[in-house]
Amino acid sequence: MAFDLIKIFIIASKQTEKMRLLINAILILLVAGLVLVLVGSIQEPINFKNEKQKRERAVIDQLMTIRNAQELYRSIKEEFAPDFETLKKVLETENFAIIKVIGDPDDPNFTGEITYDTSYAPAIDSVRALGINLDSLRYVPYGNGASFEMKADTITYQSTLVPVLEVGAKRKVFMGKFASTRYAKYDQNYDPEKPVKFGNMTAPNLSGNWER
Repeated sequence: MAFDLIKIFIIASKQTEKMRLLINAILILLVAGLVLVLVGSIQEPINFKNEKQKRERAVIDQLMTIRNAQELYRSIKEEFAPDFETLKKVLETENFAIIKVIGDPDDPNFTGEITYDTSYAPAIDSVRALGINLDSLRYVPYGNGASFEMKADTITYQSTLVPVLEVGAKRKVFMGKFASTRYAKYDQNYDPEKPVKFGNMTAPNLSGNWER
């Protein structure tokens, strides 16, 4: 009888030890899970901020390059290109007119003849000097092949006919996994539907909305 009791005690002790080890293992897993959740909750806003800065900077740099290209185009056509195909074709094939004025039309004492000497320079030389790649100009960085939206027109502004332009891309196009409104909790101004853009279709203004 005493032997049986000892045997039962030993078996119970072994089961208790197994149960204790199992509980400890579960507690370790729970603690590890909580640590991962805590680290993730700390790391997520940092990752979002870093990615937002990196991606927006790349998009802004590309928009500034497009703006430079459009200003070259305007020097030739006195208007803006309505699409990237037209922009590329003109800058690859046409020339700038360089007008040299001989004489001083602003000098009231000048009595000689005012003459104008016109020469031409290939636009593509300026494009290359500025490091503009016309083939990749349209593509949004981190946009998986998406193109910038471009609009150009001519409007009457303060009784004058002027060319206007607007180019940009919504943040959801280039923000990848962060293209969700839930990340606005880390930045109250963040809206994936709002674009990063320059220009204005209602006024002759080529400022970027990142420059405000």
